[in-house]
Amino acid sequence: MSYRSAIHQFVIEMPKVELHVHLEGTVTWSTLRDFTRGNTLCTSASHVAPPTGQYQFRDFPHFIEGFIAVCTQLKTAAHFHRIVVDYGAELARQHVLYAELHVNPEPHVRRHGIPFPELLTGLNSGRDEVLNRWGVQLRWIFDGVRDAATGTRSVDLTVDWIVGAPSDSGIVALGLGGDEVDHPPEPFVDAFTRARAAGMHTVAHAGETTSPAMIWRTLEVLGVERIGHGLSALQDEILVTHLAAKGIPLEICPTSNQRTGLIASAAEHPWPELDAAGVRITLNSDDPALFGVSLTDEFLLAADRGYDADALQRLSLNAVDACFLPDNEKQALRFKFQNEFVALRSRLSL
Repeated sequence: MSYRSAIHQFVIEMPKVELHVHLEGTVTWSTLRDFTRGNTLCTSASHVAPPTGQYQFRDFPHFIEGFIAVCTQLKTAAHFHRIVVDYGAELARQHVLYAELHVNPEPHVRRHGIPFPELLTGLNSGRDEVLNRWGVQLRWIFDGVRDAATGTRSVDLTVDWIVGAPSDSGIVALGLGGDEVDHPPEPFVDAFTRARAAGMHTVAHAGETTSPAMIWRTLEVLGVERIGHGLSALQDEILVTHLAAKGIPLEICPTSNQRTGLIASAAEHPWPELDAAGVRITLNSDDPALFGVSLTDEFLLAADRGYDADALQRLSLNAVDACFLPDNEKQALRFKFQNEFVALRSRLSL
């Protein structure tokens, strides 16, 4: 077996963790059609490329339109159960042992009147099935939407639901998503403070479509533990030094950034430079069905950019270390990963 074949096989079989994936972004076009039962889809034909049925996007605003269009079709707890199980099967196929999935509960409750407890039941019945069938652990990051029609109420309601949820709900963090442009973090300080007081971790999208200043503001104002994307971080040397010194993980999503027109090519994403500067990098798929990408694909891109088995293993363990499991569970997961890496590398002579 050639080195290239061996390193690709290593990527395919290696244990993985995914920290930045939106549940709504895992819904395939065929599943979306199943949910409509022949009714008109609430999405523009411009979001789908015939004859493949693959989603397509001109730019970031067009992607947001498509994402919302998918969300409008998720109307029942059974829908959420289905998409959780479907993606759980995909995670198992990629040897992803643990994942934290972002979910935006407020728009679903507001649009379709799904009672929040019913929505949570659909999510967790799917989560239980995934664990029982494939041994994949799932946890939830409930996102408030910074540019929601309801304004800050979206985030406030999300925190209300988090605080009132049962202790075994699987919710580990409050997140902040939506369009960053013209939507700074300051209005959400109280919501994030309440979430932390309830024992939640915190994370926010920042620097995806905005300058490093948004990353700084998000860290300083909201005090988040991880940054989603952080694409613009490399433009500020002081910020890079700060991220590295504080061990603040970036949830990097190369193909996502390429598909939304933020970079020319996933292979040109600047994350290796951030990695070389000591920033803790994790690789993620973001919206895998919408972008036609998997976590395995992102690691294969890293291998094609010269990352060897040592470096790929380090990236995988970065995600373990950055996850929001309790310390004892995190240590157990890391031990499992290390044992699997030893066996896999021995078998592939890497």
